[in-house]
Amino acid sequence: MQTVRRTLATLAVLLAVFAGAGSPLPAVAMPRTPLADLERGLTAMSSHAPGNVGIVVADLATGLNAGINVSANMPAASTIKIPVMVEVFRQMEAGAFDLNRLVTLEGSDRDWGSGDLADAAVGSQYPVSMLIHVMITESDNTATNMLIRLVGRAHINTTMWRLGFHQTRLGDFIRSDGDIRSLRTSPLDMARLLEAMAHDQLIDAWASRAMIAVLVGQQHNSLLPEPLPPGTTIAHKTGTLHDTLNDVGIVYLNSEPYVIAVMTTHLPTLESGRRFIRGVSLLAYDALERFATWRETNAMPQLSLPAAIAPDTEMWNTAPSDATAAPLGSETVTPPPLPATSPTPEPGD
Repeated sequence: MQTVRRTLATLAVLLAVFAGAGSPLPAVAMPRTPLADLERGLTAMSSHAPGNVGIVVADLATGLNAGINVSANMPAASTIKIPVMVEVFRQMEAGAFDLNRLVTLEGSDRDWGSGDLADAAVGSQYPVSMLIHVMITESDNTATNMLIRLVGRAHINTTMWRLGFHQTRLGDFIRSDGDIRSLRTSPLDMARLLEAMAHDQLIDAWASRAMIAVLVGQQHNSLLPEPLPPGTTIAHKTGTLHDTLNDVGIVYLNSEPYVIAVMTTHLPTLESGRRFIRGVSLLAYDALERFATWRETNAMPQLSLPAAIAPDTEMWNTAPSDATAAPLGSETVTPPPLPATSPTPEPGD
């Protein structure tokens, strides 16, 4: 009994630290739990990784986590589309436009690297709701560029900075034949962003749940979801380009939901990256499943989290009533500024 009390006391201190931070932090020494075992497993896997890797796995109920190279600044590839989506929802919440706002396709928006929208005629118009959907679920680059143009690249970068995601930066529009190193993030930034979303704290509760609903509809499911039991709900976004392969998401493992961000670059082959990400995903799932049992055995408190929202639910159709559509005469909107809680990024956007 004394051993259990000491273990719980240690965990109480750890939980207080994580609660004060409000987001996943680089892994720290912890009692012998399935998450400590996961840390060792990730270290062993990373020592044989096919390229440069960064990983964060965070239990959403407690904030405890494990990771490797968590703050490494890495190519984001298409995972950068999550920050784009966040800025779209931020501006909608501010009343700059709504989901029905039409955006006109311009020739400069086109990118044939991913998605079908590039084949549409210049001048075609699409609602914001449709552009968000295909940007995430089909990873459509053209839809992404249309939304970047709508909300402003500088606004995306400023929002990420002021929210505390300082490694995340959109250096250009999405160009599949361009420099992918201009799209940057870190496993920790992505994990913290998804954690806030899972807790209904990213923009607001409606926006958080609507964004999760879109991510649940992801059609590229050959990485993180591949080794998991059939029917496992996962809200995630992949990123693939040249020698880079990423997948980041929220896995709804019964009473033990968790965030996972696995990023790889300088891969000799994409297939080697696929095997690595699938291996990490299975390792994390098994560890978090054991952690649920461990936590129950040690009488740790449960934390109720919002369930994942299925795609195409009424949540998607119930935007805040005070959102006002912007005039169609101008594609770019100027949203109200965020509170100045941290330094503004260097100019250049």
